[in-house]
Amino acid sequence: RYYREVLPGEIVKISRHGVQTLDVVRRPETDPSAFCIFEYVYFARPDSIFEGQMVYSVRRRCGQQLAIEAPVEADLVSTVPESATPAALGYAQKCGLPYVEVLCKNRYEGRTFIQPNMRLRQLGVAKKFGVLSDNFKGKRVVIIDDSIVRGNTISPIIKLLRESGAKEVHIRVASPPIRFPCYMGINIPTKEELIANRPEFHDLANYIGADSVVYLSVEGLVSSVQESIKASQENSLKAQKSLTGKIGHCTACLTGDYPVELEW
Repeated sequence: RYYREVLPGEIVKISRHGVQTLDVVRRPETDPSAFCIFEYVYFARPDSIFEGQMVYSVRRRCGQQLAIEAPVEADLVSTVPESATPAALGYAQKCGLPYVEVLCKNRYEGRTFIQPNMRLRQLGVAKKFGVLSDNFKGKRVVIIDDSIVRGNTISPIIKLLRESGAKEVHIRVASPPIRFPCYMGINIPTKEELIANRPEFHDLANYIGADSVVYLSVEGLVSSVQESIKASQENSLKAQKSLTGKIGHCTACLTGDYPVELEW
């Protein structure tokens, strides 16, 4: 059962006698906490609880905020299964459009992101999904994605949907563009590999074959994440505040604003 979160820098001992804090590595008073915001976007399981809120709920709010920032004339909303599904449901709800499945996953196909080159990743995507063409033929489709890193895997998906009868394919991304590497332990590609730093990004819709592409703003993501970290969580976060200082989030991969000074 859920007991509580392990605090940043905390060493916990769990035994038959209960939960005991052995030590807490304290942060300097002047340094705000910097919880990785990409845990909410992609890394964490949707049923994880961080800072007193469930990741699924945050992703749904990101989709709702994306609908406010980037509405589009369309017939239905869908997603690439399955990590962006909560955001797609939030987007559909806010826009008043039906959420409809357009792709089904082939459970027997391996992971695509670990393939050694772009061509193999794209071929893997084509084999990874089946098309539910009856659900979208002749219709304008909004596809919600959680992030676009290199831009290699979304293109064959769009091509697949068009060849199967989609009238329009609009891409909405429930996080801001990833522009910077992470030096805090996350394996994000070099700046040159990130699509947001390449010339193609200036005409991304044409590059990936979509009718339009819009990302969630950094402000929209932060507000969606922090919306519930308020009065309702005040009591549960009191202890955390006393140990870690002001609650904050690391957005370095999005903004280049790193929470610590980098030494080379």
